[in-house]
Amino acid sequence: MRVDELDYELPAELIAHHPAQLRRASRLMVVAKTHQHWSDRRFEDLPALLRPDDVLVLNNTRVLPAKFHLRRKTGGRIEGLWCACDDDGTWQVLLRRASRLKIGEVLEFDGRPGAYEVVVADRGERGAYRLTVRPESDPAAVLADVGQTPLPHYIQRKDAQNETVDRERYQTVYAREPGAVAAPTAGLHFDTALLEALRSKGVGIVEVTLHVGPGTFQPIESDRTEDHAMHSERYAVEQSAWDAIQQAKGGGRRIVSVGTTSARVLETVAQTGQLSGETDIFIYPPYSFAMVDVLLTNFHLPRSTLLAMIYAFGGTDLMRRVYAHAIEQSYRFYSYGDAMLIE
Repeated sequence: MRVDELDYELPAELIAHHPAQLRRASRLMVVAKTHQHWSDRRFEDLPALLRPDDVLVLNNTRVLPAKFHLRRKTGGRIEGLWCACDDDGTWQVLLRRASRLKIGEVLEFDGRPGAYEVVVADRGERGAYRLTVRPESDPAAVLADVGQTPLPHYIQRKDAQNETVDRERYQTVYAREPGAVAAPTAGLHFDTALLEALRSKGVGIVEVTLHVGPGTFQPIESDRTEDHAMHSERYAVEQSAWDAIQQAKGGGRRIVSVGTTSARVLETVAQTGQLSGETDIFIYPPYSFAMVDVLLTNFHLPRSTLLAMIYAFGGTDLMRRVYAHAIEQSYRFYSYGDAMLIE
């Protein structure tokens, strides 16, 4: 597939820079693939739209406050993003404005002088570094002390005093497993009452884990999708959860994937049989989905791997028309934006 086929023009005012007042208050476009038809609904209509025997698959990853700032002894300030840890506890990070850093240089977290010693251990390409943080601690605990919510680059605000709101709203209500640096955004629309309404209707709810990495925001830089080097992300599925999904699938029940991240897990396990590990699965047209029957998703960036998956699931021509309708009807786009149910 040519990457320019994933292009579209989005008016800047349709990028959602803040969450809706209530999680369930987002709009929901319902797309019927078979009939090539769509309708405009509200997300709170979801219990009426799903079938009593559907199985909803949620990604229970928890977003860490992975954005931080470092201070050099010269006073220079460097922006960082925690990505992962090596087995020995060394941090894998992305740093901005860090070209002058040297191996072995000692820094501090901005605003926490003397609390931690941060040493540059190694340097890679495109801003990738490895840092040693002392005293050694669980990264989640350190980031809770020094970090901020790692909002995507396209969320721009004149008023930066939104950290309290973002700590709550850039996180699903069912987030449990720490490790993501970006939210599984399709799940942001659920509140506990809506989940309970789905359970009361008879909809099954199963959880998987995929720790969303910074690669999710990387555009496809090659001319063709098949030439793109896909990023990898850590995932895990409990045996009992996979058994429930397989039993439902075998019984003819619909598997409803909440987001592209849950879909990546489901399709990875279907292909490999491995319930945990790293996945670099890249789904783009043409692709035959083995596990996902219905996909709940937000509206994604042009030229992104996420949009490629949506085209693969919904069909390129239909999804182009759906996106054109969303723009015409002023849907809110991207992480804090509205949602779409493709069935």
